[in-house]
Amino acid sequence: MNAPVLPEERFEITDESTLFSALAKRLGPIHARQRLGIEREKEAQVFGQGLNFFHIENWYSIHGVIRGCLRLVGLLRRGETNCRAINLKENRFCIPDLPAAFEGFRILHLSDLHVDMDEQALVAMIEKVRPLQYDLCVLTGDYRRDTWGEIGPAMHGMERLRTHLRGDVLAVLGNHDSIRMLPPLEAQGFRLLMNEHVVVERGSDRLYIAGIDDAHYYRVDNLQKAGDGIPSGSTTMLLSHTPEIYRQAAHAGFDLFLCGHTHGGQICLPGGIPLTLDADCPRFVGRGYWQFEGMQGYTSVGSGTSVVNVRLNCPPEVTLHTLTAGP
Repeated sequence: MNAPVLPEERFEITDESTLFSALAKRLGPIHARQRLGIEREKEAQVFGQGLNFFHIENWYSIHGVIRGCLRLVGLLRRGETNCRAINLKENRFCIPDLPAAFEGFRILHLSDLHVDMDEQALVAMIEKVRPLQYDLCVLTGDYRRDTWGEIGPAMHGMERLRTHLRGDVLAVLGNHDSIRMLPPLEAQGFRLLMNEHVVVERGSDRLYIAGIDDAHYYRVDNLQKAGDGIPSGSTTMLLSHTPEIYRQAAHAGFDLFLCGHTHGGQICLPGGIPLTLDADCPRFVGRGYWQFEGMQGYTSVGSGTSVVNVRLNCPPEVTLHTLTAGP
């Protein structure tokens, strides 16, 4: 009799040659080899790699230090409670040349879910998005709690979430996400944009949405490949996990830029002043709506938490963006 298959095992291709063949077919051999090679090289490297030198999310001994300090000052329980009080944020993008058929088009934006971090936070997020009305859902990365290790718990959480999301869901991977997550996510009904773009059509009008692989840690983003074939003068949106490539995206001609990664600081001083954004970018792109060189952007503070399951002066969010040609 064959041994029963554990629930986690159905999400992962364990044979290395089979995994590479599947990813090479989907992404091309160079992209697949690069992503897999970096993951294998050192999954939990604290120093080096990425756009910045230090990665606090990989320094796992810091978890206890932060928790101990918060407990000492009496803020740990409050911070944990805050993680489950998810806000609905609404944002309007005014695009003068927006095709008429996309007037009022609504996009649900979810980011930094870390679905295996806290069961109660996942349930709260599902309850928040379930009644919402929107035309398209987009996800901007970081679905797993850790930056290395098993993917099964995160894939279980994503599978549960997908049943409550309406219609098409476009997504990109973040620095917490393994490339091994690509096949199961796509099998669940998420459309991953790996330096690619799709066309959303309404009648004869079109909206082009591009997405890139992680630009923060793995540095496997390719804007040229993502935008290749988009007609000049089209209305365009870029999905990126991190805001760190905002400058490149603006000069590449994208109209809109949606991202996350920063968590808005997650643990902030009163007034929402972040202690760190864990990103090599100016603070004006660290959270919420911003503009740069004619491009409009929005950096979600995310629905989940990283490192420790605590938020202070920076509540989690899900975001509804409305496209309009008017003010």
